[in-house]
Amino acid sequence: MTPPKIRILIADDHPIVREGLGAILSAQPDMELVGEAADGAQAVTLALQNRPDVILLDLEMPLKDGVTVIREVIKTFPQARILVLTSYGDDERVFPAIKSGALGYLLKDTPRERLLQAIRDVAQGQAILHPTIAIKVMRELNQPSDLPPTPTPLTEREVDTLRLVARGLSNQEIAAELTIHERTVAKYMGSILDKLHLANRTQAALYALREGLAKLD
Repeated sequence: MTPPKIRILIADDHPIVREGLGAILSAQPDMELVGEAADGAQAVTLALQNRPDVILLDLEMPLKDGVTVIREVIKTFPQARILVLTSYGDDERVFPAIKSGALGYLLKDTPRERLLQAIRDVAQGQAILHPTIAIKVMRELNQPSDLPPTPTPLTEREVDTLRLVARGLSNQEIAAELTIHERTVAKYMGSILDKLHLANRTQAALYALREGLAKLD
């Protein structure tokens, strides 16, 4: 049985970028373009209407910027998997985008094959960072933590799950690693995010790294 295609929404205000990305995606047998947004407001509307598997999102757009789009989409569609694809890698954009719920952050100089693999990984729930952005995240991890203490401690199984999330494993891979059902992993993830007051897997992975529960290889 052929697996379903990855349904993708492109949100970028430059027609030539949308056209180029569309051509790349249409050539992939496992991907399907389900919408194109030319501004932030349209991006929110199409994301909520189409519920794509992956949203490729630029940060600099008319009407609503990318961070606003992320926040509004996540508020109504919390399972949205957003991959930022932008020209900007400064701290003022990187960390608000990640904290708002973006699962990945790539720069537009990313090679084609790397971008395609990132889309596949994000579709599986894995966090993806451009090498330049990863360096910024590592520096941020060295800063003192401003995260509040967790009133309800994580269970041993939740800690195990969190460590594997920080390694970039998908729910399916975590289930195989811990010899449990994938639905159980999803349950653990929901509990982890709730207890730590986090929005998504990216934030959970950063928490694990910052608190010393996992290390960057």
